[in-house]
Amino acid sequence: MTNALREKVARRELATVMSAHNPLSARLAEEAGFDGVWASGFELSAAYGVPDASLLSLTQHLDMTRAMIEQIAVPLIADLDTGYGNAINVGQVVGAYARAGAAAVVIEDKTFPKDTSLLAGGRQELVRVAEFQGKIEAAQAAGGGHDLLVIARTEALIADLGMEEALRRGAAYAEAGADMLLIHSKRKTPDEIVAFAEAWPGTIPLVIVPTAYPDLTEEKARALGKIGLMIYANHAVRAAVTAMREVFAAIRRDGGIHHVDKRIASVEDIFDLQRVPAMKTAERKYLR
Repeated sequence: MTNALREKVARRELATVMSAHNPLSARLAEEAGFDGVWASGFELSAAYGVPDASLLSLTQHLDMTRAMIEQIAVPLIADLDTGYGNAINVGQVVGAYARAGAAAVVIEDKTFPKDTSLLAGGRQELVRVAEFQGKIEAAQAAGGGHDLLVIARTEALIADLGMEEALRRGAAYAEAGADMLLIHSKRKTPDEIVAFAEAWPGTIPLVIVPTAYPDLTEEKARALGKIGLMIYANHAVRAAVTAMREVFAAIRRDGGIHHVDKRIASVEDIFDLQRVPAMKTAERKYLR
């Protein structure tokens, strides 16, 4: 089976990916027309009500990722944080996600346990470059037979280590075999990311996550010429929280559902998302 995400990036087209934290949100991302789904560690942590700080187990993340893959036809990118340990752990973990059907994995160069990147005052220590190169090599060895993309993520700009260090790490990770480089920034404008892209020698395509700098549109990203993938990393859970708060507050305010019922998804809409019609068709065909 060919990797549609790899093919799109190879054509120098910008792929856009939406976050998800369960099969329903993954299906909605697919329905909206995104090129793929981001199995977000931040979103899954939020869904469990815990910080994105390496608190969820590998089993919790892998089980949900597998459930999402089984319900969508578009590629899925797994957010593996620091890889659950050293290079040996990474090899085992990446192999499991490759067998589950992930199209790509992202591993970041922070120490374990991590703090989420945009947390004010969070711990943002990075591992040694050589250590992370070993993780990349182990990931490639584990995923190679499955046409898996290995995306290296450097947090050098998040850790305030400067542009030179970010470029140095990016080059080292490309040398180790990374297929793409995710460069992350916490700046409120895209200037830092634009500067990195302009300085990047272009050995492998870049991945960006414009959470902190929403003014960097897809059109502007394409114009930079070196960005292959844009991840909307947490908008599914943020949208869900916004909608649920508004509806729950309206029900309390109105003393019932008589007003909100007309402006939320119908039960029939949910049936369609659950693929109930397909199940009923199968029942008519097979149940005798």
